[in-house]
Amino acid sequence: MATNVIMPALEMAQETGKVVRWLKSPGDSVRKGEPILEIETDKVTVEIEAPASGVLRDVTAREGDVVPVGQTIAVIGDAAGAAAASAAIKASPLARKLAEQHGVDIAHIKTATGRIEKADVLAHVETLKTPATAGNGSGARLTAASPKARRLAAERGVDVTELHGSGPAGAVLAADVLEAAIPSPVAGRGRGGGTVEAAPAVSTIWRIMADRMTQSWTTAPHFYLVREVNASRLMSWREKAKPKIAGLTYTDLLVKLVAATIAQNPRVNVSWKDGAIVQHPDINIGLAVAIDDGLVVPVIHKADTLSLAEIAAKRADLSTRAQSGKLRPTDIQGGTFTISNLGMYGVDAFNAIVNPPQAAILAVGRIADRVVPVNGQPAVQPTMVLTLSCDHRAIDGARGAQILGALADLIEEPLTLLV
Repeated sequence: MATNVIMPALEMAQETGKVVRWLKSPGDSVRKGEPILEIETDKVTVEIEAPASGVLRDVTAREGDVVPVGQTIAVIGDAAGAAAASAAIKASPLARKLAEQHGVDIAHIKTATGRIEKADVLAHVETLKTPATAGNGSGARLTAASPKARRLAAERGVDVTELHGSGPAGAVLAADVLEAAIPSPVAGRGRGGGTVEAAPAVSTIWRIMADRMTQSWTTAPHFYLVREVNASRLMSWREKAKPKIAGLTYTDLLVKLVAATIAQNPRVNVSWKDGAIVQHPDINIGLAVAIDDGLVVPVIHKADTLSLAEIAAKRADLSTRAQSGKLRPTDIQGGTFTISNLGMYGVDAFNAIVNPPQAAILAVGRIADRVVPVNGQPAVQPTMVLTLSCDHRAIDGARGAQILGALADLIEEPLTLLV
């Protein structure tokens, strides 16, 4: 039984996806759940897993192709059926052996006589020995390289066919690509005779981030609401919960409080789409995570239904996989509100850009001792500055103020959650 591999929809407004790299070639055996290709949306690059076990065949989308969502880009066929089909092709034993050694699907080799010989396989391999087709899923792996090395090479504009790999049998590893991608320290001379370093290569993720933020900034009318809140009770809550929840962060507490606030004020859990406000039934909190190549926003789904321990575990798992480039499509889908916390970098306050198609994002500054009035007298208290950025098409000032005020109340008195 054959199973279609389709271009998935990873987000609300997505219409197409770009094939970045095939991790498997036609004729390869794959297991259900095993990554078989990478695709790029306007949010992030992710690995797509095989929907079934079998043999990959009928690949119609090449690397670089932009494909409509829902279109079939390959087929995973039954292994027994594929073997039977391969056996039905007339080919000499030596030709079959050579094809297997080169990773070539003999079904792609056409001959005038209908029988495939050694020379036919070698000729087919020669036609694939160009940088434009090497490793593009056409059936030949002319340069051995790990999937991570190929991904890094694509992001940094490095041609793996030009590298001498340090891996087994000369295979190109991620370290080889990173070393090759380091710019020459002397790209030119400044007026004062000093060296001018070459500009770093822009990664795919960074370019996606840049395009997406430009789109948001130029299409969504932003406004900002700022609130300074007393963090004394928040700090006490974390200290009491830390012995029970390993690795608990302030971000975990904020996810819990933000989700509870949205549950009480669902009108902020919306998007602006096609001239109308779309209400989201689930509260899915995105977390802005900085990685070496840019910014990604993995999502904690149905955060209002999770315990603090569950939120902490999910946040830790998403952050770890974001850093290692192992996010799955479901990890970035369906976000309805985003938190961006730069407090750990010593930032007092900042304005964040709304993450489309969401309508709001919360920017969180550091907790610092500040002089504030307490019962009419100056006192030193730990406070934090929250900035709520809103898309004015979907949220007005009054509604934004309501949710920010409700969140401030919960931060200053978290025990309200128990009521």
